[in-house]
Amino acid sequence: MATTRTANPAAMIGLNKPANGQLRGQTKPGAQQLGLHSTVQQLSAPQERTSIPQSSGSIRFGDDWKKLLELPPKDNRMKTSDVTSTKGNEFEDYCLKRELLMGIFEMGWEKPSPIQEESIPIALSGRDILARAKNGTGKSGAYLIPLLERIDLKKDHIQAIVMVPTRELALQMSQISIQLGKHLGGVKIMATTGGTNLRDDILRLDEMVHVVVATPGRILDLIKKGVAKVDQTQMMVMDEADKLLSQDFVALIEDIISFLPKNRQILLYSATFPITVQKFMSKHLQKPYEINLMEELTLKGITQYYAYVTERQKVHCLNTLFARLQINQSIIFCNSTQRVELLAKKITQLGYSCFYIHAKMMQEYRNRVFHDFRNGLCRNLVCTDLFTRGIDIQAVNVVINFDFPKNAETYLHRIGRSGRFGHLGLAINLITSEDRYNLKTIEDQLITDIKPIPSSIDKSLYVAEFHSVDPDEDGDEGGAKNKDLGAA
Repeated sequence: MATTRTANPAAMIGLNKPANGQLRGQTKPGAQQLGLHSTVQQLSAPQERTSIPQSSGSIRFGDDWKKLLELPPKDNRMKTSDVTSTKGNEFEDYCLKRELLMGIFEMGWEKPSPIQEESIPIALSGRDILARAKNGTGKSGAYLIPLLERIDLKKDHIQAIVMVPTRELALQMSQISIQLGKHLGGVKIMATTGGTNLRDDILRLDEMVHVVVATPGRILDLIKKGVAKVDQTQMMVMDEADKLLSQDFVALIEDIISFLPKNRQILLYSATFPITVQKFMSKHLQKPYEINLMEELTLKGITQYYAYVTERQKVHCLNTLFARLQINQSIIFCNSTQRVELLAKKITQLGYSCFYIHAKMMQEYRNRVFHDFRNGLCRNLVCTDLFTRGIDIQAVNVVINFDFPKNAETYLHRIGRSGRFGHLGLAINLITSEDRYNLKTIEDQLITDIKPIPSSIDKSLYVAEFHSVDPDEDGDEGGAKNKDLGAA
């Protein structure tokens, strides 16, 4: 299906085929519609760049290799102390391969974040890790950088597995891995998930593969078929480890580990660690290095509000938010797949472009929606909790809980889709009388403050151009401002 950009008002596409997740309404003028594509393109630059890979042979001794890099536009948005409170290390301090450093810098990653500073040197040493850090603070780089550094291109077998709970996250992680390793001269990275052609994966694994990014069910199927040989795999990463060790996946994970060699390295990363993680750690990890950067649970850059409404008032309230807020991109959460589709249709009828995504859609449609929303072809995405895990879309500055979640863990992961990597964002919760107890419980458990929504919301709380940092500003002064903002 051809996809038209939001900038061009279009007739409703997809209403006759609602399963594809792409509903579009007449584009409304006003603040909400201004600057979407320029914002998304700038923020997505590291993922979208298609620079020609330079082989290491093109760099001669004595050349300044940094001058040969194709860097994305510098991100001058102010960052909170979630990512700026570092020890001052540089990526070059970790003695990484030059080709890997080239990939890191071309991603737009200038300096390690706190979780990367803590994790990278330990992971490089081969030690097991149990790491807890907030959503959107750089956990992906914390494990992908040492993983790629330790790949031996001369060995023709699977050397590392990255386990993730959702298909969209597997796609995202494989793309980031390919970008980071594009100068390494032949590292082969493969994504494999349910909902795709098993035969294609079998044919792919018949060739050289160094890194597999996978959902548990599919990789276990390939292992049991003898297609994915993991008896020499030296590293397994579990991203969103709390979800992977929930009842949905833990039996599969245990089964996968039984096929790995005894001297493998296991890295666990998550924002929340329930008791199930402790049981797994004591059984499978060997003297793990524990990292906990969660003195507080919610991101400092996210301002949280609630609006007290009846069920019948929710759509009207959402329409008012669309009209008054300056949204780059928004993610809107519902508690069921049926409500996702109904709300997406309502938003389209109101005249706003809208995609939707949930687990019951065909995988090809899920991939298309995820790809197009990430590339800025639509402003609003309605979804279930499928989209709470690890999905990183830098242009999202507003998250709306159309249906309030039942527990604090889900709430934390939902609002973490905004305010990525220390930037500012907004979380707005539509609360009915039935949600009042949950609201208070979540506030208490997360030790956070969810305030009544004011009649006017200060744009400096969530709009990038209202909190940009002058690139020519003195570094120390800029750093002080960042620190103050994080402490606020």
